[in-house]
Amino acid sequence: MTVLILGHGSIGRAVEARLAAFGARAIGVASRARDGVHGVDEKPRLLAGADAVVVLLPLTDATRGMVDAAFLARLRDGALLVSAGRGAVVDTDALVAELATGRISAVLDVTDTEPLPPGHPLWELALAVTPHNAGDSEAADARAAVLAAEQLGRFARGEPLANVVRVAGARGS
Repeated sequence: MTVLILGHGSIGRAVEARLAAFGARAIGVASRARDGVHGVDEKPRLLAGADAVVVLLPLTDATRGMVDAAFLARLRDGALLVSAGRGAVVDTDALVAELATGRISAVLDVTDTEPLPPGHPLWELALAVTPHNAGDSEAADARAAVLAAEQLGRFARGEPLANVVRVAGARGS
């Protein structure tokens, strides 16, 4: 199985490692190409060869609605779309229309809007709609507290902060 991972940061790499145990071939895609990872400009070519696409993209001006009708049309028959990044990356109307044909399947951990309203077509059309709360645990809370303390220490010492995300065009970037 070939799995295209859109958003090949730390979570994408973790997904790739887990897929390897099943013998899947993972192809990473990020905003720009780097060693072993394709750039987003290669996405149209890569979509047709994927049995599954895992969408882990952050929500930015560039990613909003990226999974649109044209994107979905490029998927091979029988492909699976897994959306676990941000709901607004997927054009909901386009996804509903494509799922209604039965040509592809989807598993959704995020939707646009959240929570998904009762009676929404995705409840029936998607293979599964799951709650986006995997990080909500005592262990995650403890890690968040440690990170916050480390960040405050860095700030107080005048050191660069860890895990900074810069969005092109955002104030201060």
